[in-house]
Amino acid sequence: MALVSEFLGQLTLSYGGEVEPTFPTVVAARDFDPAKDAARIETAIKTKGVDEQTITDILTRRSYEQRREIAFEYERLAKKDLITALKGALSGSLEALMLGLMKSTAQYDASELKASMKGLGTDEETLIEIVCSRNNEELAEIKKVYKEMFKKELEKDVAGDTSGDFAKLLLALVQTKRDEPSNVVDYEKIDEDARCLYEAGVKRKGTDVATWISIMAQRSVPHLQKVFQRYKSYSPYDMKESIRKEVKGDLEKSFLTLVECFENRQLYFANRLSDAMKSKGAKEKVLTRIIVSRCEVDLMKIRTEFKKQHKRSLYQTIAEHTKGDYQKALLSLCGGNSGREEAAHFSLVSPGVCVNLI
Repeated sequence: MALVSEFLGQLTLSYGGEVEPTFPTVVAARDFDPAKDAARIETAIKTKGVDEQTITDILTRRSYEQRREIAFEYERLAKKDLITALKGALSGSLEALMLGLMKSTAQYDASELKASMKGLGTDEETLIEIVCSRNNEELAEIKKVYKEMFKKELEKDVAGDTSGDFAKLLLALVQTKRDEPSNVVDYEKIDEDARCLYEAGVKRKGTDVATWISIMAQRSVPHLQKVFQRYKSYSPYDMKESIRKEVKGDLEKSFLTLVECFENRQLYFANRLSDAMKSKGAKEKVLTRIIVSRCEVDLMKIRTEFKKQHKRSLYQTIAEHTKGDYQKALLSLCGGNSGREEAAHFSLVSPGVCVNLI
């Protein structure tokens, strides 16, 4: 009996309270010397015409913590702030990318959210991408950092900049009331939620959006994955088709983003990257935002999903749709050009774990 309870205890741990494994493409450099890096960056900035390559090589191959140490050493050496120096030396998309790397992942997300709600009009695309794709832990950290950086509550800014059901959904997500995954599968609750989603949408005239919001913003991800499976036994349409039939505009985009992230978050990002590089040029803001915000989180896994879905590597696609120093920086952050590194990386980072992360 003791063995059984010990085994059950281990099951609970591995399913619930454990920290998610990460799949970064950018990790801390070995034999790191922040003073040497700072001196090389200062020389690169002072070079006539600026040596962007050296700046890129250093900052894209160090972890955020290491970049902070470089910034500290740079200020000691050059008697000026590294961020100010980078602003003066770089421009355009390369500048935006490098300045993004000088922030932590949560600081970067908070800054992007603030920028999306600044001035006239709202950049709903950014708002939806960040709020609907981040998990409870990430959103809680973003909220904390947002308040530290801007002396305002994220909820208040979102409420002031959006309206209607779209605002209600974003605020419900930002409140981070999502259940943590449980080691107990509640089949009755799964069936009840699936039926409620159907009765609140496809079954009736008009949509009871409040019911959709409360289920999608509060239930755990593994639970919702099972709910969407069960939903098909009630509705002639799957959840994504139902969303497209029932709601429109930003609300439709938000619900679709949520469902795609519940099903496979890294595939969602892979498809966003592909869409950003569909036309001749590239949507550089989207490209920068996803690569910078995920390179120390799960970009390795996004790369794998990209290759699987689009039959070519992310590296190759970036190389074809971008140019110059900006291209070199993106490729350095992306790393690798085949599927082999991903497989090796997964076995190194998290032996025996094969999960769909969110």
